[in-house]
Amino acid sequence: MHRKQFILAAVAALSLTLPTSTIHAQKDPDVGGATMYPAKNIVENAVNSPDHTTLVAAVKAAGLVETLESPGPFTVFAPTNEAFAKLPAGTVDTLLKPENKNQLVKVLTYHVVAGKVSSHDLIKLIKKGHGKAALKTVEGGAITASLQDGKVVLTDEKGGTATVTIADVYQSNGVIHVIDSVLLPN
Repeated sequence: MHRKQFILAAVAALSLTLPTSTIHAQKDPDVGGATMYPAKNIVENAVNSPDHTTLVAAVKAAGLVETLESPGPFTVFAPTNEAFAKLPAGTVDTLLKPENKNQLVKVLTYHVVAGKVSSHDLIKLIKKGHGKAALKTVEGGAITASLQDGKVVLTDEKGGTATVTIADVYQSNGVIHVIDSVLLPN
């Protein structure tokens, strides 16, 4: 086997051993068909994702835009529109009402961890924790991360789970990991 073929075969074999969430990490990934740019902040990128219109509306209603535009860094586990649609009927509309702003802030900040935690860092924490890693959220609660079938799965305090579907969407002020369900604090 020629050196070039050997290197290509080695790279291909290595990629098969990486967790799926790591494979999705890429330079300027697309989220919902929109390119995410690492020079832009969390809010600047999120508003361009057609998969995150509900999240963006919620962030605006909660008054968290300025916070998520600040230097951070933050790690955001960003539920898609489909994730919000899984909630019981009327939940999102109720949370978006001005009188429920405190509850909305609690739910949204439960999806945020202080610091920049890449999928690589998260997997290392999971392995160090013998299969689980507790992440303290900005809300004050905890999310438990684990690996299931090569994917990072998050478990909230109520026992609900969300899977990271796109990892390592780097921002100027942190990183976003797209998730398929909304996490709920106690």
